[in-house]
Amino acid sequence: MTHILIAGGGIAGLTAALALHTAGFERVTVVETTREIQPVGAGLNIMPNAVRELDALGVLDRLEARALRTRELRYYHRSGGLISREPRGLGAGYHWPQLSIHRGELQLALADAVRARLGSSALASGVRVTGVEALPDGRPRVQLEHRDGVVRGSASLEPDVLIGADGIRSTVRASLNPGEGEPPWNGLLIWRGVSRMPASRAAGFMFIAGDDRQKAVVYPLTEPVDGQVLVNWALVRPAEPGDDPTRGDWNRPVPVTTFLRHYEGWEFGGVSVPEVLLAADAAFEYPMVDRDPLPSWSCGRTTLIGDAAHAMYPVGSNGATQSIIDGRALAHAMARHVDPAEALTVYETERRGPMTDLQGSNRQLGPEVVISLAHQRAPGGFTDVHDVIPAAELAEIAARYAAAGAFDRKTVNEGSPYGPPARRRPL
Repeated sequence: MTHILIAGGGIAGLTAALALHTAGFERVTVVETTREIQPVGAGLNIMPNAVRELDALGVLDRLEARALRTRELRYYHRSGGLISREPRGLGAGYHWPQLSIHRGELQLALADAVRARLGSSALASGVRVTGVEALPDGRPRVQLEHRDGVVRGSASLEPDVLIGADGIRSTVRASLNPGEGEPPWNGLLIWRGVSRMPASRAAGFMFIAGDDRQKAVVYPLTEPVDGQVLVNWALVRPAEPGDDPTRGDWNRPVPVTTFLRHYEGWEFGGVSVPEVLLAADAAFEYPMVDRDPLPSWSCGRTTLIGDAAHAMYPVGSNGATQSIIDGRALAHAMARHVDPAEALTVYETERRGPMTDLQGSNRQLGPEVVISLAHQRAPGGFTDVHDVIPAAELAEIAARYAAAGAFDRKTVNEGSPYGPPARRRPL
């Protein structure tokens, strides 16, 4: 019986485990470095193409109980001028919603499903992959380090297939690409957090606002409970002289006062960005980094998925979305090809080219380029955005990016290409 080892218990790894189980693979083990999966992090937006795949895996109902359907997206110029507004998810004619959800809630729901379907031993926490060696037959020999507060010991394992889902600083990736080095930094800093606010002071929509130098992304994560909602926020701005944060560190706590001054007076659609920031329990800073595209993701019976394969700038809600698609695509290829190495080649052939293109698009700001265009053409603001960016140009930018990420309405509504047609969501 084929044994598949997945390095990394994040969204990519857990989705892959569920997808492989659904495809008929029973011996799947996920190893996760942290000793306990906890609801940490900030919010995510999951696009309808990935929601479709989560529905096919039978976890959508549980996720929707923890999430909010994203109904509308707005872009604003920093002067307050509305650049565009568009319905999202079901309101845009998709058969599946777009979801706003706390990353920790998504990860916990996926982890619970893995344990329920594959058994509690399928998810091993406190275990880290420290090295990978290719055997003559293509199988990997994996070095593991077991932790329980302190290092208890190490061991090696020789699974039939190894899937590197261990993030932007992937050990599996490093073993396939020795000497690659640190993730490249573009000089921008990101601050993220979650705030609990009165529903009356939060918007019912997602907005992205700013200019060609800095921006703010704000959206609710929950329906009101006792008059309160959770609001996710992310801010981007160039680093100042002397700033050199650890690249790839996504959990560096900083006081809100570190960056609050840069966003004074920012208000959009009745939502005050400073008010949102001051309501946060904590704020985290990290550099905007990604990974350069690779010429190959696979070697023998080892491959990469998610950020380990194609870490990209957090633009267009595609990081977690594409990680989910990776897991489904990989499981589909494994189910259709007896030879694991052939299956990994088929998976990579389908996914690597489009993800390379998407990484490049995100480096050029993806759909958020409309904010920079508006500022460059009308830095002082505008009365009618169509005097600055014609409607046809706005529509073309949005359509081009949706096609690049395969979340255009036509493609999504045709159903999942990775198995029997998924059930259609009620409108």
